[in-house]
Amino acid sequence: MQTSATTLASDANVRPADAQSVRAPEPGAALTRTAVLLIGIVVAIYAVLMLYPLIRVFEDSFREFVPGRIGSQADAPFTLANYTDLLHPAYASYFWDTFRIGAIASCLGVALAFPLAYFVARRRSDWIRSVTLGFLITLMFLSVLIRVYAIELSFGPVGFARDIAALFGERAGSRFYIQFMVVLGLLHYVVPMSALVLIGTIQNINPRLIEAAQALGAAVWKAHVKVTLPLAARGLLSAFLVSFTLSISAFVIPMVLGRGKIAFVSNLIYNRFSELANFPSGSAVAMVMLVISMTIIFAVSRLASSSRFDGAPR
Repeated sequence: MQTSATTLASDANVRPADAQSVRAPEPGAALTRTAVLLIGIVVAIYAVLMLYPLIRVFEDSFREFVPGRIGSQADAPFTLANYTDLLHPAYASYFWDTFRIGAIASCLGVALAFPLAYFVARRRSDWIRSVTLGFLITLMFLSVLIRVYAIELSFGPVGFARDIAALFGERAGSRFYIQFMVVLGLLHYVVPMSALVLIGTIQNINPRLIEAAQALGAAVWKAHVKVTLPLAARGLLSAFLVSFTLSISAFVIPMVLGRGKIAFVSNLIYNRFSELANFPSGSAVAMVMLVISMTIIFAVSRLASSSRFDGAPR
């Protein structure tokens, strides 16, 4: 009996150590492996559907094009001619119109969306916020063709084109007025998206700060300029970035409203691929557009994350 008791006591002393040394795998470890597996699947799908086509476009941009063929031969020699051709001033006008009109539409869209977002964010009535948010989201899902032809009917030759063009001292078919039409078309996309981005930014700003500024003698407009705008600076840059990305990648709007006088880089790429079947030239234009766009987006993103836009009123 003493031997059995001693054995049981020794086993009891050993079991805690054994329990610590031999532990069941923690749930977090299994979850991490599952997450890694899911991320790996997503990365693989992304690589097949996105990266591989981009690599093919990049490779094809260096291939030599033979007139009369569709695309380039698989064993076509490499050349830089597709990129050197882009130095012609005619190509520069496509890039200039794309980024210039895109920047104008983005700035106007953010400026128009900010008061709308402020109105929605500061409403106490839930149904007003719900109706306004539903309206903005509905605009985002509206067909681009409906938007474009609604603008064409309202502000085109059969609409108020002559009256509006006369205000600017231009003709209804002038290049300036056609740019105005394209900007209107882009604003249909930019304003709802910018407002949705800015609503969350404004909701995070304490309204008592504006009230305190007004209590100290600041006018309403000065309180918003000195308090609201600095605190919403990063949100404004984010809204501009989203709007600018949508604007420079527009295709149907400049194609329909541009009437052949205003064309974006996306229309040029379409022309190279579909109408001329010059895949190498279209690929070169696409790669240059990609590099320029990513550079601008990266610069604006770094600017939004810099200390200059830390949200502190000046």
